[in-house]
Amino acid sequence: MIIVRLIGGLGNQFFQYAVGRYLAEKHNTDLKIDILGFETYKLHKYSLFPFNIKEDVATAEEVSVFTQHKQGFINGVFTKLFCRSARSPSSHVQEKHFHFDHEILNLSDNVYLDGYWQSEKYFIGIKDIIRREFTVKNRQNGKDKELAKIITSCEAVSLHIRRADYVSNANTQQIYGTCGLDFYYRSIANITQTVSNPHFFIFSDDPEWARDNLKLDYSTTLVDHNNADKNYEDLRLMSQCKHNIIANSSFSWWGAWLNNTPNKLVCAPRRWLKDTTAAGDYNAFIDNLLPPEWTRL
Repeated sequence: MIIVRLIGGLGNQFFQYAVGRYLAEKHNTDLKIDILGFETYKLHKYSLFPFNIKEDVATAEEVSVFTQHKQGFINGVFTKLFCRSARSPSSHVQEKHFHFDHEILNLSDNVYLDGYWQSEKYFIGIKDIIRREFTVKNRQNGKDKELAKIITSCEAVSLHIRRADYVSNANTQQIYGTCGLDFYYRSIANITQTVSNPHFFIFSDDPEWARDNLKLDYSTTLVDHNNADKNYEDLRLMSQCKHNIIANSSFSWWGAWLNNTPNKLVCAPRRWLKDTTAAGDYNAFIDNLLPPEWTRL
């Protein structure tokens, strides 16, 4: 059995599920997801239920088997004194750093994965499975269906602006920051060098800011009808566009990665983090996060 801890927003949960799915497929074993953290996590909630994943939720007892050491005398004393275990069992695999760790792909069966795992290298070996399972169960309808029809009939380019918690949460703001307008205008210029008659579809968790600040000389549609509970519909629409301009956000990263258009153009921010020291080896982090065929600006 492989258990993977899910935490963070939809994009993070995709990465976490994908690495667990790879190991489960490799060992021909069960994958279970630990969603217990969402009982106390305030920023986001469990978000994978709309997708065609193998949705098998781990119990608290199953999680404890992989994450809690059996209490020997020394460990028992340490636990009583400091209210925590002296060490984690070997089955509890915690992410060492933010960039790709090839040792993870060689793990044995019966492990608990605890981290963010933000690189396609963790699951590229089963990319077809991931693409299939990260499709939405229900068919598009209403406004989403109308937009999808327009998207498939033109040179659609998704452009994602992430603000919300990047602006309102002080800790998140310190680590990430937001992509400036200069990044978006450089990306638009890059896209329009190749794409004739583009139609930009703007996605943002702050649509009013996008409407007031992003001025384009091209056909533009602001997609603002889905609330946070239906962000998976925005992700699906992003993936249906022919090209993508993404923010420093795992959400739009997946919108671009799930885009199956041959020879798609993807523009991504070279500066993913405001505080680059947060990633440790930042160059390794960004090289493993962004596929080599994507343009960094």
